[in-house]
Amino acid sequence: MNRFGYVPGLSEEISRRDFIKLLTIAAATMGLPVGFVKKLEAAVKSPTRPPVIWLHFQECTGCTESLLRTSNPAFAKLILDIISLDYHETIMAAAGSQAEEVLQHMINKHAGKFICVVEGSIPTKDGGIYCQIGGKKAVDIMKEVAQKASAIVAIGNCASFGGVQSVEPNPTGAVGVMEVIKDKPLINVPGCPPNPYNILSTLLYVLTFKKIPELDEYRRPKFAYGRRIHDHCPRRAHFDAGRFVEHYGDKGHRLGWCLYKMGCKGPVTYANCPTTQFNDVGVWPIGIGHPCIGCTQPKVGFHLPVKLKVKPQEVVPPEQFPPITVKEGKATIAGVAAVSAALGAAAGAAGVIASRLPDKEERDHEGKAKES
Repeated sequence: MNRFGYVPGLSEEISRRDFIKLLTIAAATMGLPVGFVKKLEAAVKSPTRPPVIWLHFQECTGCTESLLRTSNPAFAKLILDIISLDYHETIMAAAGSQAEEVLQHMINKHAGKFICVVEGSIPTKDGGIYCQIGGKKAVDIMKEVAQKASAIVAIGNCASFGGVQSVEPNPTGAVGVMEVIKDKPLINVPGCPPNPYNILSTLLYVLTFKKIPELDEYRRPKFAYGRRIHDHCPRRAHFDAGRFVEHYGDKGHRLGWCLYKMGCKGPVTYANCPTTQFNDVGVWPIGIGHPCIGCTQPKVGFHLPVKLKVKPQEVVPPEQFPPITVKEGKATIAGVAAVSAALGAAAGAAGVIASRLPDKEERDHEGKAKES
């Protein structure tokens, strides 16, 4: 164990093949060409690794736990080598006053240089008394550390948008980090838990390009949260054809039909779950037969009942159409079919929505939920 309380052997060597594989996946997640893998590798091997202070507030530690349990390649081992993780309450051996000493030492030593990663929401009601660490309120710790940080990365739905703790009546006044810190570069990486590759890619982007990635209106990296789940879901064809699961275990459920009627929030949720997936074995909620709960979207995950149907924001063609090709000045049959499908998809899908989606009673329920 070194002077700051870390146990040696937690971050072990991985093969170069796995190392390059992980960087390639990260590059693909960021939408970068394969040629950028060398730049990512150079940044990772740089002797000036960015120090990271990792804070925990109101949460279940699920984001960290899922991160530590990923494998093939061993993500947790690599992430501890990519960055200089100088403070993390879950994996450090130090506790009590010793841990507080480490935190103060590190934020002073690396003032203006470290990245602050935050896991968990921050209570603000009654002065923020509902979460205290070492006698200090979470909101005060957050402000103190953020003041000396170069940037902040809020991981998980709790740190990004308040999480389940912020659901009405929200007795602790739980909020996301961006509601407390207004004057620092801040990136939200939501999810419950967020995909480890999204966390890795975000940190690698900052490390490689020395800036934060392009963000959407909720401060999420567009490379990971720029597309709706519904638009690139492998079950989208069943939605357009009007084939829906009506009950868990029915024929449609066994055949992999659309989960919209089971309350899937994919039509209003932005994330790369269908393409990146989890655990390197093709696992994600819809892939195992459960509707998306919208955990990457503010005011959707935890705020709307799982069974409640949501109204699709807009009707757009899915992304599985074949490419349009031109040969000797003429479009191929596949190309013509693709064009026809694209032009007719909106009208066709609109018809499906009108005839098979929520009835009046369900729409009324949905409206009331939205108003509340």
